[in-house]
Amino acid sequence: MNLQHGTLLAAWATRRVAVADYIELTKPNITSLILFSTLVGFYLGSQQGIQILLLVHTLIGTALVASGTAALNQYWEREADSKMWRTRNRPLPMGRIAPRKALAFGIGLSVVGTGYLWWQVNFLSATLAALTLLSYLFLYTPLKTRTPLCTLVGSFPGAIPPLIGWAAAQGSLSMVAWVLYGILFLWQFPHFFSIAWLYRDDYERAGIAMLPVVEPDCESTARQIVIYAAALLPVSLIPTWLGVTGSIYLGGAFVLGIAFLYFAVRTALNKTKLDARRLLQASVIYLPLVYGLMLIDKTAR
Repeated sequence: MNLQHGTLLAAWATRRVAVADYIELTKPNITSLILFSTLVGFYLGSQQGIQILLLVHTLIGTALVASGTAALNQYWEREADSKMWRTRNRPLPMGRIAPRKALAFGIGLSVVGTGYLWWQVNFLSATLAALTLLSYLFLYTPLKTRTPLCTLVGSFPGAIPPLIGWAAAQGSLSMVAWVLYGILFLWQFPHFFSIAWLYRDDYERAGIAMLPVVEPDCESTARQIVIYAAALLPVSLIPTWLGVTGSIYLGGAFVLGIAFLYFAVRTALNKTKLDARRLLQASVIYLPLVYGLMLIDKTAR
């Protein structure tokens, strides 16, 4: 009896580990940010109140596509991941999931998610999700080992989630939707450059051509961090000028933008990993707070 009980416990523990590995393939932290961005786009794009069921369908479909994209990205980069300390313990490099199973898992999620958005939401949101997946996998991912311009290329699909939400709510895209796109587009550069700065040795070991790897003095990286953080400040204020958000958002976004720019300038001047880490932390705080202010201070339209 005890032997049978122990066998069942061992099988249950093994299954839990396997489930956790598949969840890790979906990059839950990144997927959560994608869903938050989609939610903001949907909320700001909703003119006659929130259609809860439509929002739920939008988030489910987007989550499936985002998770599938993440899994396919890890399948593609499994060899590079095995060479980096920060990623070597992922399921594929460690051999806990077979590559063919990860590939099937990623394709399945992506196809089902895109179809779900088309079926339950609308064609535009499904098209935007598919465009995100295809450009991320077949443009950004292969370019990572070839040119530091990969960050620029990857920022285009990376900023699409608010468009998916807006398209789901309205069935079309307006100027406000593109402003949301611009905010997320610009935010990505200080965020990802700070990560590349911190893990430059890891990226170099894996042959990934991030800007701090190609230009070790980080002069160009520092300059671009400041340029994009400075550009983000006025762009983040446009929602109020377009009448989508009110004065609370305007004031909060201005303060947050100044603080973010401060950390960007400090990183550029000091060029230390400590300052790059502080910039990364500031970027992680900045975006959810800006989004939160949008949700709190949306104006009636």
